[in-house]
Amino acid sequence: MEFVSPTTLNDAYRALDDDEARCLAGGQSLVAMMNLGLATPSRLVSLRHIDSLRGITRAVDGSLRIGAMTTHAELAALDASGAGPALLAKAAGVVAYPAVRACGTLGGSVAHADPAADYPVALTAAGASVEIGSAHGIRSVEARAFFRGIFETALEKGEIVTAVHVPAGAPDAGAAYEKLSLVTGDFAIVSVAAIAGRTADVAVGGCGPKPLFALDVDVTDAGLAAATRRLVEESDPPDDQRASAAYRRKVLPALLRRAVRTALGRT
Repeated sequence: MEFVSPTTLNDAYRALDDDEARCLAGGQSLVAMMNLGLATPSRLVSLRHIDSLRGITRAVDGSLRIGAMTTHAELAALDASGAGPALLAKAAGVVAYPAVRACGTLGGSVAHADPAADYPVALTAAGASVEIGSAHGIRSVEARAFFRGIFETALEKGEIVTAVHVPAGAPDAGAAYEKLSLVTGDFAIVSVAAIAGRTADVAVGGCGPKPLFALDVDVTDAGLAAATRRLVEESDPPDDQRASAAYRRKVLPALLRRAVRTALGRT
């Protein structure tokens, strides 16, 4: 296996020309897969020394552009003023445990697209978009369309997640992230991300191959019940070592109500 450590994006794009090449960001997921024999890249293209992939930029409207190599720990410590950035910071704070948060990156997790991970559901609820770069230029894909299935995204051959754009959210909105897991730091059995004000945008993780979401939800008890019924009907949760599909469907309504009520309390 060849290891390449470019210092520019153009050099990284050229290194990815090999069909079996893989990007190495924080390495928290890819290295584990390699150790288990689930991934056998012919070339590892490290993104560690590409300065343009780092940094958080705040626009005048409160939205953020977050470089792909931003670590979970940096995001968890973010001084977020808007509901969208606040939601992402809350999700980052419960990713795994401190050692992983210090090394793992936003871009690596987003590109990996584990349906039980924290960022896909948070970015979906926040209405974020994923910036994608390649030798042909830059394009942007809404998070709601970027995540397509289990470990499946809108990324095409030779493309790299370069940043994530997170809108500030409505000025009268609050954010909450609720995560049910077996132990602290584990992947979610079920997770719910919510941005709520006059209405709520919610997303659910762990109940299908990609995040489920409902937009402009009525925040009354009746409105939340209706949205929950639809999400449960749309869900396709796994039966695995963490929980059964039936259990996931059972706890989803309570977790969703808790997330929305908590978000409303932060308006």
